[in-house]
Amino acid sequence: MHFLPTTKEEMKEIGWGNLDVIIITGDAYVDHPSFGASLIGRLLEHRGFKAGIITQPDWRNTADFKRLGEPNLFFGITAGNLDSMLSNYSPNKIRRKVDDYSPGATGGRRPDRATIVYSNRIKELFKGTPIVIGGIEASLRRLSHYDFWQNTVRRSILLDSRADILVYGMGELQIIEIADRLKKGESIENLNNINGTCIVKNDISSLKNYITLPSFEETKENKNKFCEAFRIFYQESDPIRGKILVQKHSNLYIIQNPPARPLITQELNELYQLPFTGRYHPSYEKLGGVKALETVKFSITSHRGCLASCSFCSIAAHQGRIVQSRSQESILSEVKKMSQDEDFKGTVTDIGGPTANMYMAGCDIQSKYGSCKEKDCLLPSVCKNLKLGDAESVELLRKARNSPGIKYVFISTGVRYDLCMIDKELRYLKELCKYHISGQLKVAPEHIEDGVLKIMNKPSFKIYEKFLMTYKQINKSLNKKQYLVQYFISSHPGCTLRDMLKLALYIKDLGHYIEQVQDFTPTPMTASSCMYYTGKDPFSMKNVYVPHSNEERRMQRALMQFRNKENYKYTQNALEMLGRKDLIGKSKKCIIPNFG
Repeated sequence: MHFLPTTKEEMKEIGWGNLDVIIITGDAYVDHPSFGASLIGRLLEHRGFKAGIITQPDWRNTADFKRLGEPNLFFGITAGNLDSMLSNYSPNKIRRKVDDYSPGATGGRRPDRATIVYSNRIKELFKGTPIVIGGIEASLRRLSHYDFWQNTVRRSILLDSRADILVYGMGELQIIEIADRLKKGESIENLNNINGTCIVKNDISSLKNYITLPSFEETKENKNKFCEAFRIFYQESDPIRGKILVQKHSNLYIIQNPPARPLITQELNELYQLPFTGRYHPSYEKLGGVKALETVKFSITSHRGCLASCSFCSIAAHQGRIVQSRSQESILSEVKKMSQDEDFKGTVTDIGGPTANMYMAGCDIQSKYGSCKEKDCLLPSVCKNLKLGDAESVELLRKARNSPGIKYVFISTGVRYDLCMIDKELRYLKELCKYHISGQLKVAPEHIEDGVLKIMNKPSFKIYEKFLMTYKQINKSLNKKQYLVQYFISSHPGCTLRDMLKLALYIKDLGHYIEQVQDFTPTPMTASSCMYYTGKDPFSMKNVYVPHSNEERRMQRALMQFRNKENYKYTQNALEMLGRKDLIGKSKKCIIPNFG
Protein backbone atom coordinates (compact mmCIF):
# COMPACT_ATOMS: atom_id res chain seq x y z
CA MET A 1 0.00 0.00 0.00
CA HIS A 2 1.24 3.49 -0.84
CA PHE A 3 0.63 6.85 0.78
CA LEU A 4 -1.05 9.56 -1.22
CA PRO A 5 1.80 11.57 -2.76
CA THR A 6 3.12 14.60 -0.89
CA THR A 7 5.99 15.41 -3.31
CA LYS A 8 6.71 15.25 -7.03
CA GLU A 9 9.10 12.37 -6.33
CA GLU A 10 6.35 10.35 -4.66
CA MET A 11 4.07 11.05 -7.63
CA LYS A 12 6.68 9.54 -9.95
CA GLU A 13 7.08 6.48 -7.70
CA ILE A 14 3.43 5.53 -8.21
CA GLY A 15 3.42 6.58 -11.86
CA TRP A 16 1.35 9.74 -11.63
CA GLY A 17 2.36 12.55 -13.97
CA ASN A 18 -0.05 15.12 -12.60
CA LEU A 19 -2.90 15.37 -10.08
CA ASP A 20 -6.61 15.95 -10.37
CA VAL A 21 -7.04 17.25 -6.83
CA ILE A 22 -4.52 18.69 -4.38
CA ILE A 23 -5.56 18.72 -0.73
CA ILE A 24 -3.92 21.27 1.56
CA THR A 25 -4.25 20.61 5.29
CA GLY A 26 -3.12 22.21 8.53
CA ASP A 27 -2.51 18.76 10.04
CA ALA A 28 0.34 16.37 9.51
CA TYR A 29 -0.47 13.59 7.03
CA VAL A 30 -1.71 10.54 8.89
CA ASP A 31 -3.16 7.87 6.61
CA HIS A 32 -5.98 6.89 8.94
CA PRO A 33 -9.76 7.40 8.54
CA SER A 34 -9.89 9.56 11.67
CA PHE A 35 -8.10 12.30 9.73
CA GLY A 36 -10.41 14.15 7.35
CA ALA A 37 -7.86 15.02 4.67
CA SER A 38 -6.80 11.38 4.40
CA LEU A 39 -10.38 10.16 4.26
CA ILE A 40 -11.30 12.53 1.44
CA GLY A 41 -8.04 11.84 -0.40
CA ARG A 42 -8.49 8.07 -0.28
CA LEU A 43 -12.11 8.36 -1.42
CA LEU A 44 -11.10 10.48 -4.41
CA GLU A 45 -8.42 7.94 -5.29
CA HIS A 46 -10.95 5.11 -4.98
CA ARG A 47 -13.28 6.91 -7.39
CA GLY A 48 -10.56 7.21 -10.01
CA PHE A 49 -9.12 10.65 -9.23
CA LYS A 50 -5.44 11.30 -8.60
CA ALA A 51 -5.21 13.10 -5.25
CA GLY A 52 -2.15 14.43 -3.49
CA ILE A 53 -1.64 16.14 -0.14
CA ILE A 54 0.32 19.23 0.91
CA THR A 55 0.64 19.18 4.69
CA GLN A 56 1.26 22.19 6.93
CA PRO A 57 2.74 24.43 4.21
CA ASP A 58 4.88 27.37 5.32
CA TRP A 59 2.45 30.21 4.68
CA ARG A 60 5.18 32.84 4.93
CA ASN A 61 6.43 31.96 1.44
CA THR A 62 5.09 30.24 -1.65
CA ALA A 63 7.38 27.24 -2.19
CA ASP A 64 5.30 24.65 -0.32
CA PHE A 65 2.11 25.65 -2.10
CA LYS A 66 3.74 24.99 -5.48
CA ARG A 67 5.20 21.65 -4.41
CA LEU A 68 2.76 19.47 -6.37
CA GLY A 69 2.07 21.83 -9.25
CA GLU A 70 -1.41 22.79 -10.43
CA PRO A 71 -4.27 20.27 -10.22
CA ASN A 72 -6.49 19.43 -13.17
CA LEU A 73 -9.68 20.02 -11.20
CA PHE A 74 -9.35 21.91 -7.92
CA PHE A 75 -7.50 22.60 -4.67
CA GLY A 76 -9.24 21.25 -1.56
CA ILE A 77 -8.32 23.24 1.55
CA THR A 78 -8.88 22.41 5.23
CA ALA A 79 -7.46 23.73 8.49
CA GLY A 80 -7.36 20.14 9.77
CA ASN A 81 -9.30 18.11 12.31
CA LEU A 82 -9.76 21.16 14.56
CA ASP A 83 -10.55 24.82 14.04
CA SER A 84 -7.11 26.43 13.75
CA MET A 85 -7.86 28.98 16.49
CA LEU A 86 -8.78 26.16 18.86
CA SER A 87 -5.57 24.35 17.87
CA ASN A 88 -3.42 27.42 18.41
CA TYR A 89 -4.89 28.93 21.59
CA SER A 90 -5.99 27.82 25.07
CA PRO A 91 -9.40 28.82 26.49
CA ASN A 92 -7.56 31.75 28.10
CA LYS A 93 -6.32 32.82 24.67
CA ILE A 94 -2.73 31.86 25.41
CA ARG A 95 -0.84 30.48 22.42
CA ARG A 96 -0.28 26.75 22.72
CA LYS A 97 3.21 25.32 22.48
CA VAL A 98 1.96 21.81 21.79
CA ASP A 99 -0.03 20.54 18.80
CA ASP A 100 -0.80 16.82 18.75
CA TYR A 101 -1.66 17.00 15.05
CA SER A 102 1.86 18.19 14.16
CA PRO A 103 5.08 16.14 13.94
CA GLY A 104 6.69 15.86 17.37
CA ALA A 105 3.61 17.67 18.80
CA THR A 106 5.36 20.95 18.00
CA GLY A 107 3.13 24.01 17.98
CA GLY A 108 3.30 26.89 15.53
CA ARG A 109 3.19 24.85 12.32
CA ARG A 110 -0.19 26.16 11.19
CA PRO A 111 -1.29 29.79 10.89
CA ASP A 112 -4.24 31.35 12.69
CA ARG A 113 -7.34 31.05 10.50
CA ALA A 114 -5.51 28.51 8.37
CA THR A 115 -8.31 28.02 5.83
CA ILE A 116 -8.29 31.72 4.96
CA VAL A 117 -4.50 31.96 4.81
CA TYR A 118 -4.01 28.85 2.66
CA SER A 119 -6.84 29.75 0.30
CA ASN A 120 -5.58 33.26 -0.30
CA ARG A 121 -2.08 31.95 -1.04
CA ILE A 122 -3.49 29.60 -3.66
CA LYS A 123 -5.62 32.40 -5.09
CA GLU A 124 -2.47 34.47 -5.61
CA LEU A 125 -0.43 31.64 -7.14
CA PHE A 126 -2.96 29.78 -9.29
CA LYS A 127 -5.38 32.32 -10.68
CA GLY A 128 -8.44 30.64 -12.14
CA THR A 129 -7.95 27.25 -10.49
CA PRO A 130 -11.06 26.35 -8.44
CA ILE A 131 -10.74 26.34 -4.65
CA VAL A 132 -12.97 24.20 -2.45
CA ILE A 133 -12.77 24.70 1.30
CA GLY A 134 -14.05 22.23 3.90
CA GLY A 135 -13.40 20.62 7.26
CA ILE A 136 -14.59 21.69 10.70
CA GLU A 137 -13.22 25.25 10.47
CA ALA A 138 -14.96 26.04 7.19
CA SER A 139 -18.07 24.06 8.11
CA LEU A 140 -18.81 25.96 11.33
CA ARG A 141 -17.86 29.37 9.97
CA ARG A 142 -19.97 29.17 6.85
CA LEU A 143 -22.38 31.95 7.87
CA SER A 144 -21.89 35.00 10.07
CA HIS A 145 -20.56 33.71 13.40
CA TYR A 146 -19.24 34.81 16.76
CA ASP A 147 -15.46 34.60 17.02
CA PHE A 148 -14.27 34.24 20.62
CA TRP A 149 -10.67 35.12 19.83
CA GLN A 150 -11.57 38.52 18.37
CA ASN A 151 -14.72 38.91 20.49
CA THR A 152 -16.71 39.98 17.47
CA VAL A 153 -19.05 38.67 14.80
CA ARG A 154 -17.17 37.69 11.65
CA ARG A 155 -18.60 37.27 8.19
CA SER A 156 -18.73 33.97 6.32
CA ILE A 157 -15.33 32.36 5.84
CA LEU A 158 -16.29 31.87 2.20
CA LEU A 159 -15.78 35.59 1.63
CA ASP A 160 -12.56 35.98 3.59
CA SER A 161 -11.01 32.92 1.94
CA ARG A 162 -12.13 33.97 -1.56
CA ALA A 163 -12.85 30.29 -2.25
CA ASP A 164 -15.29 29.21 -4.96
CA ILE A 165 -17.35 26.78 -2.93
CA LEU A 166 -17.56 25.67 0.72
CA VAL A 167 -18.30 22.08 1.69
CA TYR A 168 -19.89 21.71 5.12
CA GLY A 169 -20.50 18.58 7.13
CA MET A 170 -18.55 15.39 6.54
CA GLY A 171 -18.14 16.12 2.84
CA GLU A 172 -17.74 12.84 0.98
CA LEU A 173 -20.83 13.08 -1.24
CA GLN A 174 -20.18 16.73 -2.01
CA ILE A 175 -16.51 16.36 -2.91
CA ILE A 176 -17.18 13.47 -5.29
CA GLU A 177 -20.00 15.35 -7.02
CA ILE A 178 -17.79 18.43 -7.39
CA ALA A 179 -14.95 16.34 -8.85
CA ASP A 180 -17.26 14.43 -11.21
CA ARG A 181 -18.94 17.55 -12.55
CA LEU A 182 -15.71 19.48 -13.02
CA LYS A 183 -14.22 16.48 -14.83
CA LYS A 184 -17.20 16.51 -17.20
CA GLY A 185 -16.42 20.09 -18.07
CA GLU A 186 -18.85 22.04 -15.91
CA SER A 187 -17.69 25.39 -14.61
CA ILE A 188 -17.18 25.85 -10.86
CA GLU A 189 -19.49 28.88 -11.10
CA ASN A 190 -22.34 26.61 -12.17
CA LEU A 191 -22.11 24.19 -9.21
CA ASN A 192 -24.96 25.93 -7.41
CA ASN A 193 -27.22 23.06 -6.39
CA ILE A 194 -25.05 20.63 -4.43
CA ASN A 195 -26.49 19.80 -1.01
CA GLY A 196 -24.00 20.31 1.81
CA THR A 197 -22.32 23.29 0.15
CA CYS A 198 -22.34 27.08 0.36
CA ILE A 199 -21.73 29.49 -2.50
CA VAL A 200 -21.58 33.26 -3.04
CA LYS A 201 -23.83 35.11 -5.47
CA ASN A 202 -24.53 38.77 -6.21
CA ASP A 203 -28.05 38.05 -7.45
CA ILE A 204 -30.68 35.66 -6.06
CA SER A 205 -33.62 36.66 -8.25
CA SER A 206 -33.84 33.15 -9.74
CA LEU A 207 -33.65 31.39 -6.37
CA LYS A 208 -36.82 29.71 -5.06
CA ASN A 209 -38.08 28.18 -1.81
CA TYR A 210 -35.51 29.67 0.55
CA ILE A 211 -35.41 31.29 3.97
CA THR A 212 -33.70 34.64 4.47
CA LEU A 213 -31.56 35.00 7.58
CA PRO A 214 -30.82 38.34 9.22
CA SER A 215 -27.87 39.82 7.33
CA PHE A 216 -24.27 39.78 8.51
CA GLU A 217 -24.52 43.48 9.30
CA GLU A 218 -27.69 42.94 11.35
CA THR A 219 -26.19 40.05 13.32
CA LYS A 220 -23.11 42.12 14.09
CA GLU A 221 -25.04 45.14 15.27
CA ASN A 222 -28.04 43.51 16.97
CA LYS A 223 -27.71 40.54 19.33
CA ASN A 224 -31.40 39.66 19.02
CA LYS A 225 -30.87 39.34 15.25
CA PHE A 226 -27.84 37.13 15.92
CA CYS A 227 -30.08 34.84 18.02
CA GLU A 228 -32.72 34.80 15.30
CA ALA A 229 -30.16 33.83 12.63
CA PHE A 230 -28.79 31.06 14.82
CA ARG A 231 -32.24 29.72 15.66
CA ILE A 232 -33.24 29.46 11.99
CA PHE A 233 -29.86 27.91 11.08
CA TYR A 234 -30.27 25.33 13.85
CA GLN A 235 -33.85 24.42 12.97
CA GLU A 236 -33.10 24.00 9.27
CA SER A 237 -29.98 21.87 9.76
CA ASP A 238 -31.64 18.72 8.51
CA PRO A 239 -30.95 16.84 5.26
CA ILE A 240 -34.58 15.83 4.69
CA ARG A 241 -36.70 18.85 5.65
CA GLY A 242 -34.05 21.61 5.72
CA LYS A 243 -34.47 24.54 3.31
CA ILE A 244 -32.00 26.73 1.44
CA LEU A 245 -30.75 29.56 3.65
CA VAL A 246 -29.67 32.95 2.33
CA GLN A 247 -27.71 35.55 4.27
CA LYS A 248 -26.78 38.90 2.82
CA HIS A 249 -23.26 40.24 3.36
CA SER A 250 -23.12 43.83 2.08
CA ASN A 251 -23.96 43.50 -1.64
CA LEU A 252 -23.34 39.73 -1.80
CA TYR A 253 -25.39 36.71 -0.73
CA ILE A 254 -24.16 33.56 1.00
CA ILE A 255 -26.39 30.70 -0.13
CA GLN A 256 -26.39 27.59 2.03
CA ASN A 257 -27.89 24.60 0.28
CA PRO A 258 -29.63 22.01 2.53
CA PRO A 259 -27.35 19.52 4.31
CA ALA A 260 -26.11 16.49 2.38
CA ARG A 261 -28.03 13.29 2.94
CA PRO A 262 -26.61 10.81 5.47
CA LEU A 263 -24.49 8.01 4.06
CA ILE A 264 -26.22 4.65 3.89
CA THR A 265 -24.58 1.63 5.51
CA GLN A 266 -23.05 0.38 2.26
CA GLU A 267 -21.44 3.77 1.57
CA LEU A 268 -20.08 4.00 5.09
CA ASN A 269 -18.67 0.49 4.81
CA GLU A 270 -16.97 1.39 1.52
CA LEU A 271 -15.44 4.49 3.05
CA TYR A 272 -13.84 2.81 6.05
CA GLN A 273 -12.61 -0.16 4.04
CA LEU A 274 -10.44 1.99 1.79
CA PRO A 275 -6.74 0.98 1.79
CA PHE A 276 -5.45 3.14 4.63
CA THR A 277 -1.96 2.29 5.85
CA GLY A 278 -2.91 3.32 9.39
CA ARG A 279 0.38 5.18 9.79
CA TYR A 280 1.78 8.66 9.70
CA HIS A 281 3.91 9.63 6.71
CA PRO A 282 7.47 8.20 6.96
CA SER A 283 8.96 11.70 6.76
CA TYR A 284 7.80 12.33 10.36
CA GLU A 285 9.76 9.43 11.85
CA LYS A 286 12.82 11.51 12.70
CA LEU A 287 10.62 14.28 14.08
CA GLY A 288 8.98 12.05 16.69
CA GLY A 289 5.89 10.90 14.81
CA VAL A 290 2.38 12.31 15.22
CA LYS A 291 0.89 12.00 18.68
CA ALA A 292 -2.73 12.29 17.52
CA LEU A 293 -2.40 8.85 15.90
CA GLU A 294 -1.65 7.13 19.22
CA THR A 295 -5.20 7.23 20.57
CA VAL A 296 -6.92 6.18 17.33
CA LYS A 297 -4.44 3.80 15.65
CA PHE A 298 -6.21 0.68 16.90
CA SER A 299 -9.67 2.16 17.25
CA ILE A 300 -12.62 1.61 14.92
CA THR A 301 -15.38 3.99 13.89
CA SER A 302 -18.68 2.13 14.03
CA HIS A 303 -21.03 5.03 13.36
CA ARG A 304 -21.43 8.75 12.79
CA GLY A 305 -23.85 11.40 13.97
CA CYS A 306 -25.32 12.13 17.38
CA LEU A 307 -28.93 12.04 18.56
CA ALA A 308 -28.12 14.55 21.29
CA SER A 309 -28.00 18.29 20.83
CA CYS A 310 -25.71 19.38 23.66
CA SER A 311 -25.56 23.18 23.52
CA PHE A 312 -21.76 23.35 23.61
CA CYS A 313 -21.05 20.61 21.07
CA SER A 314 -20.58 20.94 17.31
CA ILE A 315 -20.89 17.23 16.47
CA ALA A 316 -24.59 17.35 15.64
CA ALA A 317 -24.04 20.46 13.50
CA HIS A 318 -21.16 18.82 11.63
CA GLN A 319 -22.06 15.11 11.48
CA GLY A 320 -25.81 15.51 11.81
CA ARG A 321 -28.47 14.26 14.23
CA ILE A 322 -29.22 11.12 12.21
CA VAL A 323 -26.98 8.24 13.29
CA GLN A 324 -25.32 6.39 10.40
CA SER A 325 -23.92 2.95 11.23
CA ARG A 326 -21.61 0.51 9.53
CA SER A 327 -22.54 -3.15 9.23
CA GLN A 328 -21.15 -5.69 11.70
CA GLU A 329 -19.41 -7.45 8.81
CA SER A 330 -17.56 -4.28 7.83
CA ILE A 331 -16.44 -3.58 11.38
CA LEU A 332 -15.35 -7.16 11.98
CA SER A 333 -13.35 -7.15 8.74
CA GLU A 334 -11.49 -4.12 10.10
CA VAL A 335 -10.88 -6.00 13.36
CA LYS A 336 -9.36 -8.83 11.31
CA LYS A 337 -7.18 -6.43 9.32
CA MET A 338 -6.05 -4.77 12.55
CA SER A 339 -5.08 -8.09 14.12
CA GLN A 340 -2.63 -8.66 11.26
CA ASP A 341 -0.79 -5.37 11.83
CA GLU A 342 2.79 -5.94 13.00
CA ASP A 343 2.38 -3.33 15.75
CA PHE A 344 -0.88 -4.75 17.09
CA LYS A 345 -0.67 -6.26 20.59
CA GLY A 346 -4.14 -7.74 20.80
CA THR A 347 -6.15 -4.77 22.10
CA VAL A 348 -8.77 -2.91 20.08
CA THR A 349 -8.79 0.37 21.97
CA ASP A 350 -12.25 1.46 20.88
CA ILE A 351 -15.26 0.62 18.76
CA GLY A 352 -17.53 3.62 18.71
CA GLY A 353 -18.45 7.03 17.41
CA PRO A 354 -19.25 10.37 19.03
CA THR A 355 -21.08 8.28 21.65
CA ALA A 356 -20.38 4.55 21.72
CA ASN A 357 -23.89 3.41 22.62
CA MET A 358 -25.64 5.14 19.74
CA TYR A 359 -24.58 2.41 17.30
CA MET A 360 -27.60 1.37 15.21
CA ALA A 361 -29.87 3.80 17.08
CA GLY A 362 -32.54 5.47 15.00
CA CYS A 363 -36.14 6.41 14.44
CA ASP A 364 -38.52 5.59 11.58
CA ILE A 365 -40.00 9.09 11.71
CA GLN A 366 -36.54 10.66 11.56
CA SER A 367 -35.42 8.53 8.61
CA LYS A 368 -38.54 9.46 6.63
CA TYR A 369 -39.26 13.06 7.64
CA GLY A 370 -35.99 14.22 9.20
CA SER A 371 -35.16 15.15 12.78
CA CYS A 372 -38.00 16.83 14.65
CA LYS A 373 -37.87 20.61 14.37
CA GLU A 374 -39.20 21.42 17.83
CA LYS A 375 -38.33 18.22 19.71
CA ASP A 376 -35.20 16.57 21.05
CA CYS A 377 -34.59 12.81 20.78
CA LEU A 378 -33.27 12.55 24.34
CA LEU A 379 -34.75 15.41 26.37
CA PRO A 380 -36.62 16.01 28.61
CA SER A 381 -36.70 12.21 28.40
CA VAL A 382 -35.74 9.70 25.74
CA CYS A 383 -38.37 9.73 22.96
CA LYS A 384 -40.58 6.64 22.84
CA ASN A 385 -40.05 6.44 19.06
CA LEU A 386 -36.30 6.02 19.41
CA LYS A 387 -35.00 2.52 18.82
CA LEU A 388 -31.67 1.80 20.46
CA GLY A 389 -29.11 -0.59 19.05
CA ASP A 390 -28.15 -2.20 22.37
CA ALA A 391 -28.74 -5.75 21.14
CA GLU A 392 -26.73 -5.12 17.96
CA SER A 393 -23.95 -3.48 19.98
CA VAL A 394 -23.70 -6.41 22.40
CA GLU A 395 -23.62 -8.89 19.52
CA LEU A 396 -20.94 -6.87 17.71
CA LEU A 397 -18.73 -6.60 20.79
CA ARG A 398 -19.01 -10.33 21.49
CA LYS A 399 -18.01 -11.20 17.95
CA ALA A 400 -15.14 -8.72 18.01
CA ARG A 401 -13.61 -9.95 21.27
CA ASN A 402 -13.91 -13.56 20.10
CA SER A 403 -12.13 -12.85 16.81
CA PRO A 404 -8.73 -14.54 16.22
CA GLY A 405 -5.80 -12.56 17.57
CA ILE A 406 -7.97 -10.34 19.80
CA LYS A 407 -7.34 -10.23 23.54
CA TYR A 408 -9.41 -7.21 24.49
CA VAL A 409 -11.96 -4.87 22.96
CA PHE A 410 -12.47 -1.67 24.93
CA ILE A 411 -14.88 1.23 24.69
CA SER A 412 -12.90 4.42 25.20
CA THR A 413 -14.99 7.09 23.46
CA GLY A 414 -17.48 7.21 26.31
CA VAL A 415 -21.17 6.43 26.61
CA ARG A 416 -24.37 8.39 26.99
CA TYR A 417 -25.35 7.35 30.53
CA ASP A 418 -29.08 8.12 30.15
CA LEU A 419 -29.28 5.68 27.23
CA CYS A 420 -27.57 3.00 29.34
CA MET A 421 -30.51 3.13 31.73
CA ILE A 422 -33.33 2.65 29.18
CA ASP A 423 -33.09 -1.15 29.14
CA LYS A 424 -34.39 -2.32 32.52
CA GLU A 425 -32.27 -5.46 32.26
CA LEU A 426 -29.15 -3.30 31.67
CA ARG A 427 -27.76 -5.78 29.14
CA TYR A 428 -25.50 -3.30 27.36
CA LEU A 429 -24.08 -1.80 30.56
CA LYS A 430 -23.51 -5.22 32.10
CA GLU A 431 -21.69 -6.40 28.98
CA LEU A 432 -19.58 -3.28 29.04
CA CYS A 433 -18.62 -3.69 32.69
CA LYS A 434 -17.83 -7.39 32.31
CA TYR A 435 -15.69 -7.25 29.19
CA HIS A 436 -15.09 -3.83 27.65
CA ILE A 437 -13.77 -1.37 30.22
CA SER A 438 -10.03 -0.99 30.71
CA GLY A 439 -10.44 0.14 34.33
CA GLN A 440 -12.19 3.43 33.55
CA LEU A 441 -15.31 4.38 31.62
CA LYS A 442 -15.74 7.90 30.26
CA VAL A 443 -18.97 9.73 31.01
CA ALA A 444 -19.87 13.40 30.78
CA PRO A 445 -22.28 14.62 33.48
CA GLU A 446 -20.86 18.15 32.81
CA HIS A 447 -22.45 19.61 35.98
CA ILE A 448 -24.69 18.77 38.94
CA GLU A 449 -27.02 21.78 38.93
CA ASP A 450 -30.17 21.10 36.90
CA GLY A 451 -30.50 24.76 35.94
CA VAL A 452 -27.07 24.70 34.32
CA LEU A 453 -27.69 21.27 32.79
CA LYS A 454 -30.91 22.51 31.20
CA ILE A 455 -29.00 25.33 29.49
CA MET A 456 -26.39 22.77 28.37
CA ASN A 457 -29.26 20.59 27.06
CA LYS A 458 -28.12 17.71 29.26
CA PRO A 459 -30.23 15.29 31.37
CA SER A 460 -31.13 15.96 34.99
CA PHE A 461 -28.42 15.10 37.49
CA LYS A 462 -30.78 12.61 39.14
CA ILE A 463 -30.40 10.39 36.08
CA TYR A 464 -26.63 10.51 36.42
CA GLU A 465 -26.82 9.65 40.14
CA LYS A 466 -28.97 6.65 39.28
CA PHE A 467 -26.45 5.59 36.63
CA LEU A 468 -23.57 6.04 39.09
CA MET A 469 -25.24 3.82 41.67
CA THR A 470 -26.09 1.19 39.04
CA TYR A 471 -22.54 1.21 37.66
CA LYS A 472 -21.12 0.61 41.14
CA GLN A 473 -23.57 -2.21 41.83
CA ILE A 474 -22.78 -4.00 38.57
CA ASN A 475 -19.03 -3.81 39.16
CA LYS A 476 -19.46 -4.99 42.74
CA SER A 477 -21.42 -8.02 41.52
CA LEU A 478 -18.58 -8.73 39.08
CA ASN A 479 -15.99 -8.28 41.83
CA LYS A 480 -14.30 -5.60 39.74
CA LYS A 481 -12.79 -2.28 40.69
CA GLN A 482 -13.64 -0.06 37.76
CA TYR A 483 -14.01 3.69 37.86
CA LEU A 484 -15.49 6.56 35.93
CA VAL A 485 -13.67 9.38 34.20
CA GLN A 486 -16.16 12.18 34.75
CA TYR A 487 -16.08 15.21 32.48
CA PHE A 488 -17.21 18.56 33.81
CA ILE A 489 -17.32 22.01 32.24
CA SER A 490 -16.47 25.26 33.98
CA SER A 491 -17.63 28.76 33.02
CA HIS A 492 -20.46 27.62 30.79
CA PRO A 493 -23.27 30.14 30.19
CA GLY A 494 -25.75 29.90 33.05
CA CYS A 495 -23.11 28.73 35.52
CA THR A 496 -22.36 31.00 38.48
CA LEU A 497 -19.61 30.82 41.09
CA ARG A 498 -22.19 29.47 43.54
CA ASP A 499 -23.06 26.69 41.08
CA MET A 500 -19.38 25.80 40.81
CA LEU A 501 -19.03 25.69 44.59
CA LYS A 502 -21.86 23.17 44.75
CA LEU A 503 -19.98 21.09 42.19
CA ALA A 504 -16.75 21.41 44.18
CA LEU A 505 -18.48 20.20 47.37
CA TYR A 506 -19.97 17.30 45.43
CA ILE A 507 -16.51 16.35 44.16
CA LYS A 508 -15.13 16.59 47.69
CA ASP A 509 -17.87 14.33 49.06
CA LEU A 510 -17.02 11.76 46.38
CA GLY A 511 -13.39 11.87 47.47
CA HIS A 512 -12.32 12.39 43.86
CA TYR A 513 -9.85 14.72 42.23
CA ILE A 514 -11.15 15.84 38.85
CA GLU A 515 -8.45 16.05 36.22
CA GLN A 516 -10.75 16.19 33.20
CA VAL A 517 -11.92 19.80 33.40
CA GLN A 518 -12.94 21.65 30.29
CA ASP A 519 -12.91 25.43 30.38
CA PHE A 520 -15.82 26.41 28.20
CA THR A 521 -14.56 27.82 24.89
CA PRO A 522 -17.17 29.42 22.61
CA THR A 523 -16.54 27.67 19.30
CA PRO A 524 -18.41 28.94 16.22
CA MET A 525 -22.03 28.01 15.47
CA THR A 526 -23.00 26.32 18.76
CA ALA A 527 -25.95 27.31 20.94
CA SER A 528 -23.62 27.88 23.89
CA SER A 529 -21.49 30.30 21.86
CA CYS A 530 -24.64 32.17 20.88
CA MET A 531 -25.54 32.44 24.57
CA TYR A 532 -22.01 33.51 25.49
CA TYR A 533 -22.07 36.34 22.94
CA THR A 534 -25.64 37.53 23.33
CA GLY A 535 -26.44 36.69 26.95
CA LYS A 536 -29.68 35.09 25.74
CA ASP A 537 -31.00 31.61 25.10
CA PRO A 538 -31.62 31.75 21.32
CA PHE A 539 -34.70 29.51 21.57
CA SER A 540 -36.55 31.10 24.49
CA MET A 541 -34.86 34.53 24.26
CA LYS A 542 -34.58 34.55 28.05
CA ASN A 543 -31.53 36.19 29.60
CA VAL A 544 -28.68 33.86 30.56
CA TYR A 545 -25.91 34.64 33.04
CA VAL A 546 -22.49 34.52 31.35
CA PRO A 547 -19.13 34.41 33.20
CA HIS A 548 -17.11 36.61 30.85
CA SER A 549 -14.16 37.84 32.90
CA ASN A 550 -10.88 35.92 32.97
CA GLU A 551 -10.86 36.30 36.76
CA GLU A 552 -14.18 34.51 37.20
CA ARG A 553 -13.28 31.85 34.64
CA ARG A 554 -10.10 31.10 36.63
CA MET A 555 -12.06 30.97 39.88
CA GLN A 556 -14.62 28.57 38.42
CA ARG A 557 -11.93 26.20 37.23
CA ALA A 558 -10.03 26.51 40.52
CA LEU A 559 -13.11 25.48 42.50
CA MET A 560 -13.25 22.23 40.57
CA GLN A 561 -9.55 21.55 41.07
CA PHE A 562 -9.35 22.86 44.63
CA ARG A 563 -6.70 20.33 45.69
CA ASN A 564 -4.18 21.85 43.28
CA LYS A 565 -1.99 24.22 45.30
CA GLU A 566 -1.60 26.48 42.30
CA ASN A 567 -5.33 27.15 42.51
CA TYR A 568 -5.47 28.09 46.20
CA LYS A 569 -5.40 31.83 45.52
CA TYR A 570 -8.30 31.72 43.09
CA THR A 571 -10.25 29.25 45.23
CA GLN A 572 -9.84 31.50 48.26
CA ASN A 573 -10.97 34.55 46.29
CA ALA A 574 -14.06 32.65 45.14
CA LEU A 575 -14.91 31.45 48.65
CA GLU A 576 -14.51 34.94 50.07
CA MET A 577 -16.74 36.40 47.36
CA LEU A 578 -19.38 33.80 48.19
CA GLY A 579 -19.13 34.42 51.94
CA ARG A 580 -17.85 30.89 52.56
CA LYS A 581 -14.65 31.47 54.53
CA ASP A 582 -15.82 28.55 56.67
CA LEU A 583 -14.54 26.28 53.90
CA ILE A 584 -10.97 27.53 54.39
CA GLY A 585 -9.03 25.78 57.16
CA LYS A 586 -8.19 22.40 58.64
CA SER A 587 -11.60 20.93 59.44
CA LYS A 588 -13.01 18.06 57.39
CA LYS A 589 -15.57 20.27 55.69
CA CYS A 590 -12.90 22.67 54.36
CA ILE A 591 -11.84 22.41 50.74
CA ILE A 592 -8.57 24.37 51.04
CA PRO A 593 -6.25 25.03 54.00
CA ASN A 594 -5.19 28.41 55.30
CA PHE A 595 -2.08 29.45 53.41
CA GLY A 596 0.42 32.35 53.19
